[in-house]
Amino acid sequence: MTVPAPSTAGAPAGAPPTSASLTVPSRVTAREPQPVDPAARIVVIGAGVVGAALADELVSRGCTDVTVVDQGPLYKTGGSSSHAPGFVFQTNGSRIMCQLAQRTLDKLDGLELDGRKLLDRVGGIEIATTDGQLQELRRRYGYARAWGVPAELIGPERVAELWPDLDVSEIIGALHTPTDGVVFSSRAVEYQAKRAEAGGAQFHALTRVVDVESADARVTGVIVEDAETGENRRTLPADVVVATGGIWGHLLGKLGGLRLPMHPMEHGFAWTAPVPALPGTAPDGTALGDDQAGRPMVRHQGSGLYFREFGDRIGIGAYEHRPIPVAPEDLTDTAHLLETGQEPAKRAFTVEDFEFCRSEVARVLPAVADLPLEDEFNGVFSFTPDGGPMLGPSPQLEGFWAAQAIWVTQSAGCAQVLADWIVSGDPGLDTHELDFARFDPALLSDAWIRGRAAEAYDEVYDVSFSHQSTLVTRGLKTSPFHTRILDAGGYMAEANGWERALWHAGNAALFDDPEFCSRPVKAFGEAARSGFALDDPALSEDLSAPVPVAVPRRDAWDQANWSPIAAAEAWATRNRVAAYDMSSLTRYRVRGAGAKEFLERLNSNKVGKKPGAVTYSLMLDENGGILSDITVAVLGEGDYFIGANGPLDLDRLSRLLPEDGSVVIDDITTSTCCIGLWGPHARDVLSPLTEGDISHEGLRYFRTARIRVAGVPVLALRVSYVGELGWELYTEAAHGLRLWDAIFESGAEYGIIPAGRSAFSSLRLEKGYRSWGSDMTREDTPEDSGLGFAVRMEKDGGFLGQEALAAQPSRGRRLVAFGMRMDAGRPEAGSPVFAAGAGSAARLGAEGDAVGWVTSADFGYVTGQVIGLAWVPSELSEPGTELGIMRFGRVHTAEVLAEPVYDAGMARIRR
Repeated sequence: MTVPAPSTAGAPAGAPPTSASLTVPSRVTAREPQPVDPAARIVVIGAGVVGAALADELVSRGCTDVTVVDQGPLYKTGGSSSHAPGFVFQTNGSRIMCQLAQRTLDKLDGLELDGRKLLDRVGGIEIATTDGQLQELRRRYGYARAWGVPAELIGPERVAELWPDLDVSEIIGALHTPTDGVVFSSRAVEYQAKRAEAGGAQFHALTRVVDVESADARVTGVIVEDAETGENRRTLPADVVVATGGIWGHLLGKLGGLRLPMHPMEHGFAWTAPVPALPGTAPDGTALGDDQAGRPMVRHQGSGLYFREFGDRIGIGAYEHRPIPVAPEDLTDTAHLLETGQEPAKRAFTVEDFEFCRSEVARVLPAVADLPLEDEFNGVFSFTPDGGPMLGPSPQLEGFWAAQAIWVTQSAGCAQVLADWIVSGDPGLDTHELDFARFDPALLSDAWIRGRAAEAYDEVYDVSFSHQSTLVTRGLKTSPFHTRILDAGGYMAEANGWERALWHAGNAALFDDPEFCSRPVKAFGEAARSGFALDDPALSEDLSAPVPVAVPRRDAWDQANWSPIAAAEAWATRNRVAAYDMSSLTRYRVRGAGAKEFLERLNSNKVGKKPGAVTYSLMLDENGGILSDITVAVLGEGDYFIGANGPLDLDRLSRLLPEDGSVVIDDITTSTCCIGLWGPHARDVLSPLTEGDISHEGLRYFRTARIRVAGVPVLALRVSYVGELGWELYTEAAHGLRLWDAIFESGAEYGIIPAGRSAFSSLRLEKGYRSWGSDMTREDTPEDSGLGFAVRMEKDGGFLGQEALAAQPSRGRRLVAFGMRMDAGRPEAGSPVFAAGAGSAARLGAEGDAVGWVTSADFGYVTGQVIGLAWVPSELSEPGTELGIMRFGRVHTAEVLAEPVYDAGMARIRR
């Protein structure tokens, strides 16, 4: 990578734009939000299920000046909340999304409005009619156990007991979750709004927001007018503005400088005529209201539909139809609602889109087969590229927040998180799946937002697999090596817009290589209790000895997006040399007179070292939780190269920049590229090409240097995420193809190959390297995460989160490595972990509570067993401790391993 001379390091904030201005359309200019004074003037835009819940939460936290405005009438405003069927299935592969659903139900449980419940915990049933669907329910059962949702896998006989009118002849199993429930969304809105009003909040109906006023890039007020007439324009003073406008969120977000990747989509819904076979009563014999259910909600994932009782009728929702996007500007307004009675979030029913789901309901519920539909409509909901909500503060306008694309399921939970975030500065849980800053702004074209939202709609009930990629707007980011990777048969996946190879078909030839050596899958036991976790004769202390790999068998489920070629690529990395396209790694350049002080304050480790130093460090929140892990390389005085995790890091770092302009951040990710060159022959490949000393003595582990490779200027970082000798080699994108070709020409005699993310994932787990966002988050401390080495408590000047860590270094759990023998497959992230000390793992898996969950797992091709990382209570973290880990309803024995499992002495990296 070519880096300007250090004399430019102190360039002011107004210096000419760098390449970052091309990759980040809207630079972050707002400051890091500070806790809001309870007396601050807060205006919430939108009085639906989220806005009402947020007002209630803000008032309960002592806020005294809360105003909620909505263009529709109270308390049924005409948005999605007014027609939402209110199904809340808590089980989710995401722990955070499950927690938000649990919070929503827990808040509304037992509350009544005018003698009518806000929530009915009738339970849920998810049915399976094929073996594949049943496997998915077994996976969901594991999630439920991991996250504390009561659940049971049941057979067709039990389904018939819970729903006597269902035809169970084709049902082979089901997942029953008895604490799931129906939220009566309109009542939930009214109850929470009235409670907020009783606490001092004001609600204004038929009031349309026209604009947001600001001064010095900070919110000062909201301009509104009468929604019915467009008259009486006025300003509501505001210190904080929160957009909770539901399907209007994309338009409202623009008022605060946001480009929210969310899009309204139509969804078919209808009721049947009264069903004579339905009793119209609850299990206790009491009569059902016209919106109540006495039996569990039913979800039929294989047919893309759900249904439940509405008194003596059945309400049906259909996802198995073509995506129908609605342009945000085409949504109808309040005047249309008042004139016609047609709610903006209800659109004309498209019969042809509903026919399949209607016929499928009749297959399992024959009593509705000949009944006409009533009150049918296409409801409008917001969809995002990954299905997650949109929370957070604007990067452009201080005081402006959004809480958008939130369904009833997570409504009250999201409101609690946002209220905590606004009032205290601490959202209380990990928000990286919720914060809208998780998306790269460069991706957010209208076509991308619309296409990804449509895809998200289409996949609501689809089964997702590891490494499953979007099919929409591919190829937005490619490295200079992309064509070479395709020539090698790269099987591509997408990540944050980048095309990345999982493996390369051309490497199948390695299995026929005379030097390829394999080994049997390893049974483990006493090895876990040795000084380091792998006392294995297959791995010699002789670094020149061959390192064999095991090629696992995977079942049909785990074969998706996987190939045994990954094992061959792992073998080549451990025995020869491999080149990995690492261009998708996020990287910044931080420079300026204040850069050292700025980075030291935000990092747990000492990073302001002499030029050439590379440091692994953590950025923490004020509670000592891990906001990110980064690599900091010192290029010169006041000049730093940062390897980070993604857009959230840039958002936060930019917000914390000194106001005096003494620090500048450049996002150089797309203007540069990176090759990870690793393996025992990496130095043999690079040396003939290099101007510079890359010997072990000349460029030691965790050091960096500017060198030239085949005439190309390169920044070489001697780091290795796969546990072998080598470097991350960075250069400008214009030089990338020459660098790749030169390395492959030089490496031909050593058997160099391109390797992909599948091998990479396994190799990094064998070394015990953590992945932020999956293995650890802001809910975890460094010590608990096994990263205490990245903290310098005695560092001069201290660092953010230091006091909290000193007071509470541990939160009572540990991230541990585990090993397990499985005939095929591997546990997925979110699989529940059980303590096995009091009896067999299988018995405890059936009867006991989960004590933790898996964060990452893969087959360790070199170690010959399934390996992974999991959170467990501290008392279960000692090597040799037996655990039980569930996969598809079956609990397998696992064992805590000492770390690192592979090359504990680091001899293979430091040579």
